[in-house]
Amino acid sequence: MSRILSSTGKPKPIFTNLNAVAVIVGIVIGIGIFRLPPLVAANASSDLQFLGFWVAGGLISLTGALCYAELAAAHPDAGGEYYFLNRAYGSSLGFLFSWGRMTVIQTGSIALAGFILGDYASRIFDLGTYSSAIYAALTVFALTILNIWGTQPAKKTQNLVTLVVVLMLLGAALLGIFKGIPLASASTTDNMEGSGGAIGSAMIFVLLTYGGWNEASYLSAEIVNVKRNMARVLVGGIAIITVIYLLVNYAYLHILGLEGLRNSEAIGADLTEFVIGQKGAFVLSFIVIISAISTANATIITGARTNYAMGRDFPRMGFLGKWSEERNAPVNALIIQGIISLLLVLLGALTKQSVTTMVEYTAPVFWFFLLLTGISLFIFRKRATDALPFQVPLYPITPIIFVMTCIYMLYSSVVFTGIGAIFGMGILVVGIPVLLFARRRMVPTD
Repeated sequence: MSRILSSTGKPKPIFTNLNAVAVIVGIVIGIGIFRLPPLVAANASSDLQFLGFWVAGGLISLTGALCYAELAAAHPDAGGEYYFLNRAYGSSLGFLFSWGRMTVIQTGSIALAGFILGDYASRIFDLGTYSSAIYAALTVFALTILNIWGTQPAKKTQNLVTLVVVLMLLGAALLGIFKGIPLASASTTDNMEGSGGAIGSAMIFVLLTYGGWNEASYLSAEIVNVKRNMARVLVGGIAIITVIYLLVNYAYLHILGLEGLRNSEAIGADLTEFVIGQKGAFVLSFIVIISAISTANATIITGARTNYAMGRDFPRMGFLGKWSEERNAPVNALIIQGIISLLLVLLGALTKQSVTTMVEYTAPVFWFFLLLTGISLFIFRKRATDALPFQVPLYPITPIIFVMTCIYMLYSSVVFTGIGAIFGMGILVVGIPVLLFARRRMVPTD
């Protein structure tokens, strides 16, 4: 093991377009599609507007994906957003972003996926008072070991679980649409008006459900022919996700109608029970467990890349910047990420609402840095002297839409969250003295 941990190799381009799309779809499609549609429906005045929210979510995500495609094609690096921020704003901001990813954004997301898995696994076999936390810890540990074993087995696992999730969701949606007579008319509406506040509230939940597509940037150093394929990966991933979300939400409307959807407390269970009967609860639990494994594994894959890039660039964090050529993986970065994720699982176990705590913990920091990444596109365009391998269409309108969306989501994630958000932002601030420590032995570069 010591030989592997001391390796200083570099990432190899082994991710095909299909592999990279599997990571994106695996991260994005998770528990949100089973929990958030009723909250979106509560802010919709008609079936058409409800479905329109999901189309809008796909289009907004597409604007961000196109921005990221330009950034990643022009600046491919395992550090992804860390590398963009580092080059656009300087090493200090880049370090704080990587610190935030390592201690808040990515590790919080891994813990969140673990708790979601634990909630549903406990319905099948309960392990006691801390059942969800135990399942979450076992998930984090097992998937971290899988990734330490090597990027190839982690990649193959991701391909498999993503395929299973997509097929199960498509199957449930299509059966829900075409099977028999719906339980309620899909044309149900009321006198509710689609006000600006209602639209804004709906889009918060929609964009949360779409969140995670940006993780493709962390594979940019490992995607085959990235300058040509980055845009294809991001646009293809968003297109698949949007189609799946539209089909699933149309199935919800077909089965329950808009009013029934608003009042549903377990929409995923309603869908699966309608499709296959009383065994629906068990099947739903299985679907969510596989979805959570898919999300957690993909998040572990991309998260460790940022830690590796920080260690590569900051000598005092150099133990993170070791890349095992034998396993084509940042082993040390994976180990540290796993330890922090397990500590967050412990934190979540000590709270009554572990899932909510993890969402609040990650959201403000996530949207803050996503906003800065969007702005960096304008900085790079101003500096550009050579032709770009890919240019975002309709510049500057497309990146402006993306930046404005990030500003709104950052505002919402601060105003409408609780103590978890304060704790997450506090951990980010702790990164400032860590940065001062790390910079003491920075090697001057020409």
